[in-house]
Amino acid sequence: MAVLPIRTERLVLRVMRPGEAAALAAYRNDPEVARYQDWPVPFTVADAERLLAGQAHLVDLDPEGWTQVAIEHDGQVVGDLGVRVETSCRRATIGYTIAPSAQHRGFAVEAAGAMIDAVFERTETWRIVATADDANRASMRVIEPLGFRFEGIARQAALVRGKWVDDVQFAITRDDRAAWVSRVRTPPERVELVELVHETALPYAELATHRHQEAFVAPMSDSFRNALLPEEVNGGQPELWLRGIAADGEPVGFVMLVLVTDTFPDPYLWRFLIDRRHQRRGIGGRVMSMLIEQLRAEGHERLVLSWGTGPGGPELFYRRLGFEPTGNMLDHELEAALVL
Repeated sequence: MAVLPIRTERLVLRVMRPGEAAALAAYRNDPEVARYQDWPVPFTVADAERLLAGQAHLVDLDPEGWTQVAIEHDGQVVGDLGVRVETSCRRATIGYTIAPSAQHRGFAVEAAGAMIDAVFERTETWRIVATADDANRASMRVIEPLGFRFEGIARQAALVRGKWVDDVQFAITRDDRAAWVSRVRTPPERVELVELVHETALPYAELATHRHQEAFVAPMSDSFRNALLPEEVNGGQPELWLRGIAADGEPVGFVMLVLVTDTFPDPYLWRFLIDRRHQRRGIGGRVMSMLIEQLRAEGHERLVLSWGTGPGGPELFYRRLGFEPTGNMLDHELEAALVL
């Protein structure tokens, strides 16, 4: 099969050896590392030795089973990939673990990306699957930026330390990966706000963020439902202004404002979504600049919004634009305002 070893800019990926059992056991026993995993805790050095002894004969990925692949940085094991190749049905499964001392340095993304590319390039594998606990947003932030798609939730499908938990499934095909790495990633020449009518709405309805961002950004189905049937607030019905966002003519996002009325003294940014394929192209910042300029021209003094807090949330983006928390809470989110 000739997949391993794999060398990236910073890492070497190779079969993990029995002599590295102590390192494997050390980070597998960390409570935060083990929190969403199904290995036994405590995970002893003897447990690690037994696991690695079963692959001592391997020099490459097992063609019909699991392989623990060491993630090596500067000669030290900083984590591992669990890779299962099923040659007979042309599919594979991948998992990843990084030692606490090596986290937040991008090693998991770099290692997993290199592994999926190597598996697609050097084997007949058509589809690679990864699963996660629905609360494990950190895991999702590894695989989704690589092009994995959220496919669904298998309810109470995994037995983890005596408790049945939901299993969230992501997958990527060979074609998915090719499309993802070749997608446009440069800033667009033209960004426009498009009025949504029957003839133009469908492509915008199909836009989506990453799964891990749905804790902070409502899906398009919710946004369209809110636009059609807005909830009453403080005895008043909000008046809504909604637009699709197009970049060089392609649908890439959605924005919706609550307009000023007697009930709403300031315009409120209720919905703002940039599709997963078009994030990090500078589109969000350009749209916000367009909205701010428009609202200033109309004579408004503030733009209000709210954000959920937590890793991967939008707080830093909005703070960079000048939004500051007001101290109020809106539907369990922190309200913030920009003085125009």
